[in-house]
Amino acid sequence: MKQRIEMVSTRTQKLSIHKQCDLLSVPRSTLYYEPVPEKPENVKMMNIMDKHLLIHPTEGVESMVDLLKSLGYWVGPKLIRRLFGLMGWQTIYRKKNLTKQGLKEFIKPYLLRNMEITHADQVWCTDITYIPMAKGFMHMIAFIDVYSRKIMGWSISNSMSKQWFIAALKEAIAVNGNPKIINSDQGSQFTSAMWTHYQESQSILILMDCKGRATDITWIERFRKTLKYDCIYLNPCDNGFELCEGVQNHIAYYHQKKHQTTGQSPNKRYDESIKNQAA
Repeated sequence: MKQRIEMVSTRTQKLSIHKQCDLLSVPRSTLYYEPVPEKPENVKMMNIMDKHLLIHPTEGVESMVDLLKSLGYWVGPKLIRRLFGLMGWQTIYRKKNLTKQGLKEFIKPYLLRNMEITHADQVWCTDITYIPMAKGFMHMIAFIDVYSRKIMGWSISNSMSKQWFIAALKEAIAVNGNPKIINSDQGSQFTSAMWTHYQESQSILILMDCKGRATDITWIERFRKTLKYDCIYLNPCDNGFELCEGVQNHIAYYHQKKHQTTGQSPNKRYDESIKNQAA
């Protein structure tokens, strides 16, 4: 509509403005409309709000209503929301971002609900997560041993190519050996032919969570939440090298720290399980 309005010319002698508007399907009244300027009182309130939000950026509508009322402005939530819109001020919060499924033929059932996990390398759990940085973001994949809570392998990349997470799995297996089971969600990366065929070639049983149930992969979900809140959010990185170094240091500390669920450090619990299996 805006482009068509700009095409109407008042200088042409061949076509009247009325005819041009008819040809372009533009209401003639829009050519003469002048926006109503904001009231000076509202402009003053927006200046007050802007200065306050620079110091307290998390304040919302109700807080602004209380602030302005304390300064003698009789306002309500409806007006403040409109002024927020004019200022371009909006809340940033975590929203739902459900797993994007891949090919249905590669989706596997979830069989861990009643399974007793008794030793290391019986079940690994994996997931891919988004890692924010000071400028941009990266993706991280990690594999956790469910019995010991030890991180068996991890990798960071600026893309989500199939080759990347297959390489991460191969490296984890090369260092630690094959697990019996790998559990994941139903994301497109984990329901691809390349991912499925490689695990089947290694005689690894593939299990996946039920749709909409993030609790089925709770072990890796808990780890990545701890990683983000204890490391990433407190130390935003400028580049991938800093990010990898920070993650590596955090995982090294995590492996030596006593886990609240197991009562042992992941390294100690994993090593004891491997010794018991070898005995």
